[in-house]
Amino acid sequence: KKSVFNTVYTDFQSQHQAISGGNESVTIDYSSGMDHAPLEDLLVQNLSKDRALQYTSVGIHKDDLQFELEGHPIKKFGSQGQQKSFLIALKLAQFHFIKEKSNTTPILLLDDIFDKLDAQRVAQLLGLVNDHAYGQIFISDTHADRTEAVLKTTEHPYALISLA
Repeated sequence: KKSVFNTVYTDFQSQHQAISGGNESVTIDYSSGMDHAPLEDLLVQNLSKDRALQYTSVGIHKDDLQFELEGHPIKKFGSQGQQKSFLIALKLAQFHFIKEKSNTTPILLLDDIFDKLDAQRVAQLLGLVNDHAYGQIFISDTHADRTEAVLKTTEHPYALISLA
C-alpha cells in the first residue's frame, strides 16, 4: 500500500504543479498504524479490546490520508478552486497509475471543471490533458458554448453532446 501511495504521490505532485502553475505547495500525508509493528502483532495485542468493541480496531482500514495546502488542511484553508485542483491532480495521478499497471487507457471524466476553477487553471488543465496519452475524455459543463469554445482550441477531434 505504501509503495502504491509513493508512486501515485510523485505523479500527483507533478500534476498539481502543472495545473496550479507551480504556485502552491501541496502534500498528502499517509499515516498507518502498521508503521510501528507488523499487522499480526497488532491484531494479537488488540484481540481482547476488539472482542469487547465487536470490531477490529487496527489494520489497513484505519490508515488515513491528510491533504494539505501550504502545510494546512486543504479542506479548511483551501479555496474551492484549490480543492478542485488538488482532487483533479490526484485523479490524473490515479489515471496514470491505472494505465501503467493495466496496460489499458482508462476513460477520463472531467466533471464540471469550469465551475470552481479560474480561467488560468482551466487552461493549464486542458493543456495538460491535450496530450494523446489521455485517450478518450468526457468533459461535462452547464454551458455548451463555453465548452465548445474550449474544445475548438484542441488539436483532437471531438463531439459535443447537449442534453437539454
